[in-house]
Amino acid sequence: MKSSPSSQPSDLDAIVRSGATGLHPRRKLYLAFAACVLVLGIAYGCSRRADAASRAPTYVTAPVTRGDITLTITATGNLEPTNEVTIGSELSGTTLEVFVDTNDRVTKGQPLARLDTSKLQQQIRNNRAAVASAKASVQQAEATVAETEATLARQQELQRISGGKMPSKADMDSSIATAARARATLASAQASVQQAEALVAMNESDLAKAIIRSPIDGIVLTRSIEPGQTVAASFTAPELFVIAESLEQMKLDVAIAEADIARVAAGQPATFTVDAWPGRTYTAKVTKVSFGSSTTDNVVTYDAELEVANSDLSLRPGMTATADIRVAERKGVLTVPAAALRYAPVAAAGPAAPEKSFMQKIMPGPPRFGGNKRPPTGEVRKLGEGKVWRLVDGQPQPLDLKTGLSDGRNTEISGEGVAEGLVVITSSVTKS
Repeated sequence: MKSSPSSQPSDLDAIVRSGATGLHPRRKLYLAFAACVLVLGIAYGCSRRADAASRAPTYVTAPVTRGDITLTITATGNLEPTNEVTIGSELSGTTLEVFVDTNDRVTKGQPLARLDTSKLQQQIRNNRAAVASAKASVQQAEATVAETEATLARQQELQRISGGKMPSKADMDSSIATAARARATLASAQASVQQAEALVAMNESDLAKAIIRSPIDGIVLTRSIEPGQTVAASFTAPELFVIAESLEQMKLDVAIAEADIARVAAGQPATFTVDAWPGRTYTAKVTKVSFGSSTTDNVVTYDAELEVANSDLSLRPGMTATADIRVAERKGVLTVPAAALRYAPVAAAGPAAPEKSFMQKIMPGPPRFGGNKRPPTGEVRKLGEGKVWRLVDGQPQPLDLKTGLSDGRNTEISGEGVAEGLVVITSSVTKS
């Protein structure tokens, strides 16, 4: 039998205090269950809203700025003097004196070393004696020529007076032949004199070469000779000194990669650093780019030469340098981070995926595109064309533009709607 509404307690506490029996405990259970369902529903709705908010992507943006873009090519090489001369000796002998050492400044014609010339001087005296002997032979031959020609003249006069009867034809032929042999002997003696004089001149030239002199003004880089050392110049001239003409002006020889050689040209400015002075940057200029290539470990490179000013002599030959050659430059152009041109939002990859079942969620699947990764939309752009994304009412919107020079971090852009201060998206983060 049901009780009337007027006889029911006013609230749950009254029921509990009254200790009533019958249907009152069941009603208490219903009310508690309804309260639990309500609390769970509220918690579930809040969690769904929080999850949806957490799944919304967070965009990282950057403004379009106006500035300069410089494209550089990096190459390594070694510093060398502009003119380096290796000095040897044409003569063999024993070194008597060495007049200079490394790092000494020398002038053109200055003596560097002197070889022992005693044997050479003896040869000169011998050859001079041979000259005197040859000259004496010439005088003797001249006297013989005079004698034979006088004899021939007398016989010719006798033949004229005698009407050809005297002397006999055989005597005349013999006189003529004797005079000719005398003249030939004189010519041979004169040639012997010239030969002896040539030997004297050659030995005197070698005597002058016994003093090794500097052919240029410069600095001695290396010295490979000591007093008392024997110099052997039988086949090739030995290397005794290396002199750099001027270290105030040097050159930097670098190897340019095959992929970069088309951008490098004479006259381009460059900067470089050396390990000896890590906090200092030097300036240089490209003077020559070689057409010939060299291959090392199947890598093709091309040699380039840069001129370097070294007025303080802080740079030295052989130093390894890392050069940055400025091959292109744009000033006062609109630039954007290169990441903005690579970015594509997740929504651009295609329609949203359908809701998955519980089993589909726990099973592994193929990787998804997200963040700043470009989805395979199949879109192909021409060289010089690009696209950036900007936020409009909180949603990414595309903007087509033209691209120019890029240094890998920033890229030159232009086109309709592109202006300084335009905010573009560079990346996004989506929480799973």
